[in-house]
Amino acid sequence: MSVPPVLSITQLNAYIKSIIDGDINLNNVFVCGEISNFKDHYRTGHYYLTLKDEKAAIRAVMFRTANQRIKFKPENGMSVIARGRISVFERDGQYQLYIDDMQPDGLGALNLAFEQLKNKLAGEGLFDACRKREIPKYPRRIGVITSPTGAAVQDIINILTRRFPIAQIIKCPVQVQGASAAPQIVDAIKRFNTGHYADVLIVGRGGGSIEELWAFNEETVARAVANSKIPVISAVGHETDFTICDFVADLRAPTPSAAAELAVPDKFEQRTYISALKYRVAQVTQREIQQQRAGLKSIESSMGLISPVMVINTHRQRLDGYIASLYTAVASTVSDSRSALAVLGSKLDTLSPLKVLGRGYALAYKKGSLLHDDANADIGGEIEVRLEKGRLLCTVEKISV
Repeated sequence: MSVPPVLSITQLNAYIKSIIDGDINLNNVFVCGEISNFKDHYRTGHYYLTLKDEKAAIRAVMFRTANQRIKFKPENGMSVIARGRISVFERDGQYQLYIDDMQPDGLGALNLAFEQLKNKLAGEGLFDACRKREIPKYPRRIGVITSPTGAAVQDIINILTRRFPIAQIIKCPVQVQGASAAPQIVDAIKRFNTGHYADVLIVGRGGGSIEELWAFNEETVARAVANSKIPVISAVGHETDFTICDFVADLRAPTPSAAAELAVPDKFEQRTYISALKYRVAQVTQREIQQQRAGLKSIESSMGLISPVMVINTHRQRLDGYIASLYTAVASTVSDSRSALAVLGSKLDTLSPLKVLGRGYALAYKKGSLLHDDANADIGGEIEVRLEKGRLLCTVEKISV
C-alpha cells in the first residue's frame, strides 16, 4: 500500500477547487434563499452576502459587472432567486456561490426597483405638494420632450395649436425607451433650463409595458424633473400607468393629449369670457342710468310747485352730466382695454419668428426641424433656409465653430 503524498494547503485547496469547478452540476445552479450579511463594497462595487434558509447558509459574491445589470438593490431579509456557479476561494478554503444574476422571489425586479426609488425620493420630500410649481395660465413658449415619431407628439401639437395657437411650440425629440432614453431626456430638460427657452415643459410618451416606460422611472430623470426651474407636466402612458416622473412633476396628466389640454387655455373659452365681461359692463352702465333717472323723478315729485321748469332743467342738466360721465368712464375702460390688447399683440408680434425674418435674419431647417446649433448639420447634407420672402434649399459645404 502506497503512502499518499503530503500536500500543502495551497495544493489541497487548488485540488478541491478543480474538482468542484469540473462538476457540471455546480456550474449553473439556481438557489433560493434569504439575504443576510449584505455588504456593498464601496471601492470595488462588488456585493458580498450570505444566502440562508431555515437549516443552512452559503456565502455568495456578485461582482460589479454582474450587479450593474440588475434593477433593484439587494437588502437584508429579502428573499431572492440567484443563478450562478459554485467554486472555491482558495486563500480561505471557502466554497461559495458566484452569482451571475439575481431576481426577487415573488415581486418582479422592476416593480421592486420602482418601490425602492419611490420610497427613497418620497423620503427626500420630492413628492411634497408644497414644492410643486404652478403651471402658467398663458404660456408663450411650450417645450415638448418626447419621441419625434410616436402618435403622442402629433396629439400634443394638434391640441396645443387648436386651443392656443399664439403659443410657440418648441420640440426636443428624444428616445423614450431603451438604454439611451433616460440620458437624452435628462439632457433635454437641462438644455431647456439653461436658457429658459420655455414657460412650461411637457415630458412624456404613449402607453407601453413597464419595461417600455422604464426610462421615466430612472432616478436621473426624476431628479432632472425635480431640479427643473421650468414647471413640468408629466404625460407618460395611459391613465392607469404611473411612473416616478409622475410623482416628481409639478402636474401629472393621464395622457399626452390631456397634458396639452392642461398646458394652455382654450381660445373659444377665452372669447366667451371676454363677451361675458362686455355684457357685465353694459349691465352695470344701464343700471346706473336707471338709478339716476329714478332719483331725478323722486326729486321732481318732492319739489311740488316751486319753479317746476327750473327744477326740471336743473336735474336734466345733472342727468346729462351723469350720462356724460358714465359714457366717458365706459369709453375710458374700453380704450384702456384696447390699449392693453394692442400692447399684448405688439409683444406677441415681436416674439414671432417671422418678424425676425423681416430684419434680415433667416431660419434653417433640417428635415422639417429647426436647427439650433451646427452639431445637428452634416457636411454635404441639405438644409432649408427660410427668408422673409421665399425659401432656399442649400447644401452644407463647411461648418465653422
